[in-house]
Amino acid sequence: MKTPPPSSPRVRVAALSAAACLLLAGCSAVGGTDDAADTGTAGGARLKITLITHGGEGDAFWELVQKGAQVAAAKDNVELTYAGDDDPAGQAELMREAIRQKVDGIAVTLAKPTAMAGPVAEARSAGIPVVGLNSGIDDWKPTGLLEYFGQDESVAGRAVGDKLDDLKAKHALCVIHERGNVALEARCAGVKKAFGGETENLYVDGTDMDAVTATVEARLNQNPGIDEVVTMGAQFALAAVKSVDQSRSKAHVATFDLNKDLTQAVQDGDVQFAVDQQPYLQGYLAVDSLWLYRTNGNTLGGGEAPVLTGPAFVTKANVASVAKFAANGTR
Repeated sequence: MKTPPPSSPRVRVAALSAAACLLLAGCSAVGGTDDAADTGTAGGARLKITLITHGGEGDAFWELVQKGAQVAAAKDNVELTYAGDDDPAGQAELMREAIRQKVDGIAVTLAKPTAMAGPVAEARSAGIPVVGLNSGIDDWKPTGLLEYFGQDESVAGRAVGDKLDDLKAKHALCVIHERGNVALEARCAGVKKAFGGETENLYVDGTDMDAVTATVEARLNQNPGIDEVVTMGAQFALAAVKSVDQSRSKAHVATFDLNKDLTQAVQDGDVQFAVDQQPYLQGYLAVDSLWLYRTNGNTLGGGEAPVLTGPAFVTKANVASVAKFAANGTR
């Protein structure tokens, strides 16, 4: 698969200028503070870091990851490029393009670890440090990554299973919007392992929200005994709320991940709870860690343990403390 041209919506360069300056007070024209003009340098040149994810176009989750990465880049005076492709072959080619550009560091998601193993090895051979984020907590070390930032999806799934038991649920529908994504599969496997009731997986086309709503609605109509719908993302939870309403099901909705609209749904009682893995923090730490490694030889977690950013439960009881940050687009 050819690398998308710079004008492609899947490849966007974060030219940390006026927009980034709005995120960080005191930002200079080139993306750093005047007092830290040399902190992002290696041999006198600004560090170049590329963040490559499996995120599709227009996904609010990845916008949060980018925001965190942009703020870290502005602080560190780093030249940051963001690229995303939900096709594993395309994501691998984006990484190879970054290697050809001789960047100083790469942050990458491992939703499909096998597809990324080759490019990671090529980066290491080229002397480019690579850190992981968001997906691939079981694969980052075997794949050869320097560090990892995210939540343990299996632990998070088991925590959801325990919570469903506390809520006296009996039959959970675990909705997976991307077949083969190791993180999403691990979440549902964790739910099934811990939940005392019945768990079934439902695969939907995450690129078509109308289809997601219709598929979940159809399953709820087929089995009125389903009393809990667990989704893997905020937008899918909101779609599931529609599915419950349209099917006149008595099921409740819970989800992994959140955004501004989801926090409102929790406040309104339409969604029982969300599991927050803090995507903004994942993007921030990934970029900042590469800067620390290149400028000071630091490795967070010592290169042996992942740095966990979740899970944390957001419920009606505590959502008010999170909502103000979600309104700012950082949670």
